[in-house]
Amino acid sequence: MKPAVLVARRIFPEAMARLAEHFDVSGNPDDEVWPKEELIRRLQGKAGVFVTGSEKIDAALIAACPDLRAVCTMAVGYNNIDVDACTAAGVLVSNAPDVLTETTADFGFALMMAAARRITESEHFLRRGEWNSWSVDMFAGADVHGATLGVLGMGRIGQAIARRGALGFGMNVIYHNRSRLSEADEAAVRARYVDKDELLETADHVVIVVPYSPAAHHLIGAAELRRMKPTATLTNVGRGGVVDDAALAAALRDRTIAAAGLDVFENEPALHPDLLTVPNVVLTPHIASSSLPTRRAMADLAIDNLIAVLAGGRGARPPTPINPQVLAGR
Repeated sequence: MKPAVLVARRIFPEAMARLAEHFDVSGNPDDEVWPKEELIRRLQGKAGVFVTGSEKIDAALIAACPDLRAVCTMAVGYNNIDVDACTAAGVLVSNAPDVLTETTADFGFALMMAAARRITESEHFLRRGEWNSWSVDMFAGADVHGATLGVLGMGRIGQAIARRGALGFGMNVIYHNRSRLSEADEAAVRARYVDKDELLETADHVVIVVPYSPAAHHLIGAAELRRMKPTATLTNVGRGGVVDDAALAAALRDRTIAAAGLDVFENEPALHPDLLTVPNVVLTPHIASSSLPTRRAMADLAIDNLIAVLAGGRGARPPTPINPQVLAGR
């Protein structure tokens, strides 16, 4: 008998077909975000669950699903999963790093440029039918080429963004990270390490690529925004909660900073209402990794992990485990 697996959101048909080769698969054809009680009900008797970033896998859910052996997300972030609770219960957790690095970096750079050059503002101006003359400073924004790029969070995606800035746009790249890169890695992306305050005070464009953790909550708040140049932009393709959205909306309204580009939010899919009232912010619905090739690769990696854990036989190793220590007891 094949192990039973639940796919918590709608995924590509070819991904479902691949899962069906190895598992007794149940899906979510309506693509709803199930309430917790419904998710628990559907997980009864399931050995594995394929999740995205929408499902909250907490200790109570793990305790209520004793047959669960694997929680595999197609996202790189996993702050929606209680890894400690999973580990205590012997449940393997995996994510999907690496495969989305370049696509997310492309999007982060595009979002930064859209904010800097006021692309969304000018498009809305056209759609309202307000363009009837030319002026010398009409929607004049900030240059990207030759400017100083500050990358906050220098993991794979941060390094890819830094590389685009330095090599593609001739930017002066500075960065801050919990741990400094090696000299070789710094040279590869042509980036210089600085402390956080210097980054905020110096950068023309700040890009945040920090994963969420309690220690990173509101890493950028009102005080940090006041340190930035009034001409600077802030872009967040890391995680919601790293930026205080209310403080950012106030800084945009008061022109403490010039503009922002946001792909992630504190309470997504809900947005802070003040962000919807300021014109100088570009808002996108957490789609930085959303190219078809990349989303397919993310799904495939989650499936690779499920197969290794549940159908791979003794000694099979999942490619990207978060808590590999649970494998020692199997």
